[in-house]
Amino acid sequence: MPLEVPASKLSSPPRQDPVVSGAVAEGGYDVRPVAATVARTFSDRWATYAALAAAEFRRYTTYRQAVIAAIFTNSVFGFVRCFVLLAVAGGVTGGMAAGYSRARLVTYVWIGQGLLGTVNIWGGPELADRIRTGDVVADLLRPVDPVWQYLAADLGRGAFAVLSRLLVPVVVGAIAFDLYTPARVATYPLFALSLLLAVVVSFACRHLVNASAYWLLDARGPQMGWVAASSALSGMAFPLAFLPAPVVAGLYLATPLPYLIQVPSDVLVERYPLSTTAMMVAGQAVWAAVMLGVARLVQRRAERRVVIQGG
Repeated sequence: MPLEVPASKLSSPPRQDPVVSGAVAEGGYDVRPVAATVARTFSDRWATYAALAAAEFRRYTTYRQAVIAAIFTNSVFGFVRCFVLLAVAGGVTGGMAAGYSRARLVTYVWIGQGLLGTVNIWGGPELADRIRTGDVVADLLRPVDPVWQYLAADLGRGAFAVLSRLLVPVVVGAIAFDLYTPARVATYPLFALSLLLAVVVSFACRHLVNASAYWLLDARGPQMGWVAASSALSGMAFPLAFLPAPVVAGLYLATPLPYLIQVPSDVLVERYPLSTTAMMVAGQAVWAAVMLGVARLVQRRAERRVVIQGG
């Protein structure tokens, strides 16, 4: 006698996983609804990001020999750059070069040497390496936004760099030269804010450069281009005021590069009136918001590409 199966059993709806139920699948992994890292904001996980920043701070305190070597190297190049720019100022009538007095030039050099490690415009390719090896898939499965995650870690690194890579070279410069002392009280909080924004802008730019590995798989080309551009046009090698005025204006309006080294340095040496200085810091804030927005947009696109590629 043939076995009869009720029609209700044949037409029963397929079982839905409660984790992915109601989700719009964008690939074979169905990771979007739970790991939708791009859908989470910084405020949603602020305690987690604070813990990440603190952990990164502690991690960098363990690299004592590397920190000492970096401080020594920055100090040596500080002397070289300082004497070169002082020679430039000495060959100019009145000792002023592009609006910088000798004391301001010396301070510009030493604060720039400290900012180099703090802003970290030559940051490592950690994200690009994780993309190349496929480890980035683990980042996408975590309940944190990868952009905010890396930003929090970079802020922790920057906090340690302020105490080591920034303060020590400035002390070395103060021992060997007469540095410019800011005359305005408002300069100090403005410099602190400008330094924070410079770290954020630098992070966003480096994140975008490394994120190119989602499409190129090897980001060494964009990384080399970034190092060349940021070294020459961020104010690290020389004050951008040495360039023609139209070029400088174009850099400030069209790129975030001057907001990495040039703007924080000019804030501290008080090259401009307070109102102009405040506008420059406001420009940093705008670029920080723009670059972070672009970084998160690129992350959205990249997550789709990772699913399509299969991890």
